[in-house]
Amino acid sequence: MNRITKTAFGLASGLLATTALSNVAAAEDLTLCWAAWDPANALVELSKDFTKETGIGMKFEFVPWTNYADRFLNELNSKGKLCDLIIGDSQWIGGSAENGHYVKLNDFFDKEGIKMSDFVDATVVGYSQWPKNTPNYWSLPAFGDVVGWTYRKDWFANPDIQKAFKEKYGRGLAVPATFAELKDIAEFFQKREIDGKTVYGASIYTERGSEGVTMGVMDVLYSFGFKYENPDKPYEMDGFVNSDKSVAGLEFYKALYDCCTPPGASNSYMGEGIDAFKSGQVALHMNFAFTWPGLQKDESVGGDKVGFFANPKGPDGEQFAQLGGQGISVVAYSDKQDAALKYIKWFATADVQKKWWSLGGFSCLKAVVEDPGFAASQPYAQTFLDSMAIVKDFWAEPSYASLLQASQKRFHDYVVAGQGTAKEALDGLVKDWTEVFEDDGKM
Repeated sequence: MNRITKTAFGLASGLLATTALSNVAAAEDLTLCWAAWDPANALVELSKDFTKETGIGMKFEFVPWTNYADRFLNELNSKGKLCDLIIGDSQWIGGSAENGHYVKLNDFFDKEGIKMSDFVDATVVGYSQWPKNTPNYWSLPAFGDVVGWTYRKDWFANPDIQKAFKEKYGRGLAVPATFAELKDIAEFFQKREIDGKTVYGASIYTERGSEGVTMGVMDVLYSFGFKYENPDKPYEMDGFVNSDKSVAGLEFYKALYDCCTPPGASNSYMGEGIDAFKSGQVALHMNFAFTWPGLQKDESVGGDKVGFFANPKGPDGEQFAQLGGQGISVVAYSDKQDAALKYIKWFATADVQKKWWSLGGFSCLKAVVEDPGFAASQPYAQTFLDSMAIVKDFWAEPSYASLLQASQKRFHDYVVAGQGTAKEALDGLVKDWTEVFEDDGKM
């Protein structure tokens, strides 16, 4: 997801809410709506080439993540004309398709020879299709993202720390292959003194207000065997959402929170995680991949001090990760749909996508990410590839907001507030989600 609403994280800089790229007459300008963050800065730079090639001016309406969903979903629901193009959350696809907010792109793709098979399969399903796994396309994959991990590579390589870890666990300190190993590492570092400073094990998602704790919990539950529904009977959730494996995963997440997070971590999401890692508080850091370029460049903890790894395996060897990212869509209420489609066509080309990656955008085009040189192009590139190969995503139903509110409450109440048991939390979630789908007439 990446997402529905988010904690402000202070990565975007020097970015005005609305940015014009040319002096082309206002009637010819397109307005693209997205979130205010570093990738948006990269898109402004990239889009200068579009204006040079077409003469079409670009304006940008960028809104902080804390207000992103409210601002733009209200705009779409009111059939507003502010946005000609929108980079909307993956979770918006169902509602935007069924409510007529986005232009269906199938005929345009066919006419222009744009093939969805040219994009990473998971991003097509996650960002473009509704219904899922059908050839109905409402967006072009724009920004690939996924939850993964950063770690203090320099601490892991320290001979004294290595020795102490091996004495305690009987193995070398290395990137964890399983969640059990990850918890060992987090426990080992919890309240350890390094360079005269007390450090902690891991920064994980616990935020209650938007989507944070759900993104963190699901990132772990998938690898423990959680399923949203019966594969043979859609919307049948009892025995799947609340399976024994799901319960074990939720218990693990709470145990990781209880044992190994830094002080004040009861409402932590992306920004708080970035701060914890940059300040040298934690050895392990759960976060979306979009944070990796900034952390790699950080003067204090970047360079040779930082490493990256994909989500580990669960108890039975399953390995999945929470999808992030967004697609770019043409807004159905725009009076400039032809020009907006020209932007989509331009953005889909290989040369533009290669430059997008070089500027800090996470391309979803196979020609970019499957290039032999891609894995070595950035220290985190291989981890991005590994992570995108194992993604799953939250519900993309039109009622996703109600589904999300339920999981936020159930997970936070159990993981952070310590209310009830994991089984009770998941049983309650089945009840909540069932009511949503019954109200929708889907059960």
